Amino acid sequence: MSNSEKPRDIVELGRLTDVTKRFGTAKPALDAISGSIRGGEITGLVGPDGAGKTTLIRLMTGLMLPDSGTVEVLGFGTRDRAADIQAAIGYMPQRFGLYEDLSVQENLDLYADLRGLPKSERAAAFDELLTFTDLKRFTGRLAGKLSGGMKQKLGLACALLKKPRLLLLDEPGVGVDPISRRDLWKMVENLKQEGIGVVWSTAYLDEAEACDRVLLMNEGRLLFSGEPKELTRRVEGRVSRLTGVLGRRRQFLAKLLDEEGVVDGVIQGEAIRLVTAEGREPSFAAAGAATISPAEPRFEDAFIDMLGGGPGGRSRLAEAQEALARKDDKPVIEAKGLTKRFGDFTAAENITFEIPRGQIFGLLGPNGAGKSTTFKMLCGLLKPTSGEGRVAGFDLRRDAAEARNHLGYMAQKFSLYGDLSVAQNLQFFAGVYGLTGSRKRERTQLMASIFDLESRLTMSAKDLPLGLKQRLALACAVMHEPEALFLDEPTSGVDPVTRREFWTHINALVEKGVTVLVTTHFMDEAEYCDRISLIYRGRSIALGSPDELKAKFITADNPDPTMEDAFIALVQASQERIAA
Repeated sequence: MSNSEKPRDIVELGRLTDVTKRFGTAKPALDAISGSIRGGEITGLVGPDGAGKTTLIRLMTGLMLPDSGTVEVLGFGTRDRAADIQAAIGYMPQRFGLYEDLSVQENLDLYADLRGLPKSERAAAFDELLTFTDLKRFTGRLAGKLSGGMKQKLGLACALLKKPRLLLLDEPGVGVDPISRRDLWKMVENLKQEGIGVVWSTAYLDEAEACDRVLLMNEGRLLFSGEPKELTRRVEGRVSRLTGVLGRRRQFLAKLLDEEGVVDGVIQGEAIRLVTAEGREPSFAAAGAATISPAEPRFEDAFIDMLGGGPGGRSRLAEAQEALARKDDKPVIEAKGLTKRFGDFTAAENITFEIPRGQIFGLLGPNGAGKSTTFKMLCGLLKPTSGEGRVAGFDLRRDAAEARNHLGYMAQKFSLYGDLSVAQNLQFFAGVYGLTGSRKRERTQLMASIFDLESRLTMSAKDLPLGLKQRLALACAVMHEPEALFLDEPTSGVDPVTRREFWTHINALVEKGVTVLVTTHFMDEAEYCDRISLIYRGRSIALGSPDELKAKFITADNPDPTMEDAFIALVQASQERIAA
């Protein structure tokens, strides 16, 4: 609903006044935060990992109390009326507590009991919510067998069992594919139309842009409060798109990022998107013969600008990497007819592609499509039912151990040892990858330095903030300078600056000859790939470069489709073919 259509009598459902919260003697998790939450609007709590979003939501539920300042929700103060607040709101925490060994219906029954929903009202409530979330077909399925998007929908249904006046959602879009995220947004938009106030916490800045108002936070401080377009306007006239890039665009981007006056830059297919500093006219000396044209600013551009810019184009990790000789034109990673069946269920069928040295290849697809199954077969973690995979020339059936010595693997969920310290994880993985003696010492020290882990070496890995967990996971994966790097949703839930730092390393490693296979739900990250395979229901339904896939959906109404537009259109076209 546009601002002009909003009712004039906006109802304030929550008020934060100078809210401060500390944990121990460290700097505040929240530092004098003030703001309001209104009915019939989606308010985004926006910021990177560690900004204080989850702490603020927990204060609004009355589960925690501020050290100073006041939190009022629905007219009740959290210090003396927490029970009244909890009875009237809906709350979906970041790790929603579904019982994975219970079915969808059994989870709804349990949460109805916990919320005190009268039995006489349950049938109607269940029917409405199952229709709303499109889960009617899955009431008998165990929650643990649901895809990521379906789990989020079930979590939303449980939070709405007693229709709340205020709904608090803590990062509901993390790890969810573009189609499921769009479905979640439609559901929340419908709730907004009913006058329900929604708080949507997110580190995804495209989600922030879809909110009516945002509270933009970083390191416990409020940086901005208002409509997203107000912030976006601050970078108008400072965003450019470079096309016709000659040579390797990753090297080209790295040079541009180190020019004075360039705040941020990312790859968009064959093009490059740049943000320049206010009042500065960069020379674009590295641009060469590229064509430079104005681009529409995004909320993310303004946020990166507000934080002082991205990490630049230099990668110490790549500088320490020996360049891999390009001895021949043989692909580094090959999939030939890869198929995996679990009983009667085919998770992946006849997946075929090859990746030359020094390229990034993306596996995209909805949750449960077969991406991770394909990925694990190519890592040697899952034996295919038929077909073959090769890494660095080694057959994964016959020479799996040798192949694994030539690859680095970063899992979808944090796969390091949480009870070991940062240093112990680095030491352990160095040993797993066969490093010994002085080489082992040199590489572990180098990884700790490059990824800013030196001050945290004694911390348990499980206690690290998400961004640092991902840095540690990448450090362990590249410890042995692998030829091939496998990244399974490596930046899910990570803030935009850390994502840029991560991709600066990856892009620079690729320029040294490393070959990368990546899965991601970020469609802007898909743009960084040289080629993409889109997998749906276990089959590859599209294969090509990002620009080639987007070009299929250019229309008069949408002359410049996004990767998300192409993703959704390709999946929908496949669904229609299956239905026919």
